[in-house]
Amino acid sequence: MYKQLSILFLVLIVGAIGACTSIYQKNFKPQIGSNWWTIAVNPDLGEYTSPDQQPVDFGVWQAGDGTWQLWSCIRHTRCGGNTRLFYGWEARNLTDSIWTPKGIMMEADTLLGERFGGLQAPHVIQKDGIYIMIYGGWDQLCMATSTDGKNFTRVINDKGTTEIFTGPFNNSRDAMTIKIGDLYHCYYSGHIIGETSEKITAAIFCRTSPDLRSWSEATMVCGGGSVADRDSWGGGDAECPFVVNIHDKYILFRNVEYGKKNLNVQYCSSDPLNFGIDTDSLMVNRFELAAPEIINHEGQYYIAALKSTLDGIKLATLDFVEADQ
Repeated sequence: MYKQLSILFLVLIVGAIGACTSIYQKNFKPQIGSNWWTIAVNPDLGEYTSPDQQPVDFGVWQAGDGTWQLWSCIRHTRCGGNTRLFYGWEARNLTDSIWTPKGIMMEADTLLGERFGGLQAPHVIQKDGIYIMIYGGWDQLCMATSTDGKNFTRVINDKGTTEIFTGPFNNSRDAMTIKIGDLYHCYYSGHIIGETSEKITAAIFCRTSPDLRSWSEATMVCGGGSVADRDSWGGGDAECPFVVNIHDKYILFRNVEYGKKNLNVQYCSSDPLNFGIDTDSLMVNRFELAAPEIINHEGQYYIAALKSTLDGIKLATLDFVEADQ
């Protein structure tokens, strides 16, 4: 009898190991799980309001008081320079429609090395109870911190600027940070300005850090492939990276196009530093949407994205399902 029980136990263990192994060998892809609802519309910027203004790259996070915060880069405003600033909204619940406008939250500070009107794409994570925002200053990535997740103060380095790193391509922007193991992985975009012999002119990079202070050299993690638009201005086919960890696989959302022809493609990889360079081998899906942010709240994933009319931001539930092999 004991021998039979031992054999049964061994079969169960082997089966469980096989089931787990099969899960981690699978690829996954995102799938929209609900109808969309609007959470933000084109804001009133007072004297900066322009008929051409557009809410674009944004970040969503939950503040210390439980409210949900949304900051978006608004471009083509009348603020001057590169026409961009951060505007904010707030909601009691993530699933609320038409969040409450909170006004202009931040403008570029040229005295700290940020380009006039050049703020881009805020993203917020928490570390040791502190909210860390990494955002674009046009030429570089910058940092600000907050104790409550609502009021942020810029972090100034030894050189008297807000820069944490830049390059290797121009216009480093669209930062998104996730902790994987002991390292923070900061994904961001850049493109080459001017004439070049390089085959890839727009790419997504990653730098890692144990503490969000010292950073590794940049690794190109995705660029090129069938969605690369080498005949356009050269910078828009690898933007707004967002990475989600699903069963030890990593899903990269890569933005290719904004507006009426908006396009976002996704890749699935077991290596968070490799989603394919000039290849579609790891591509698993594509959405007709732009600049998505993925939120995991109480076990449910949500996806926020720009409206195709570029006059607001929308939200839906999101699932991750097995991808075709």
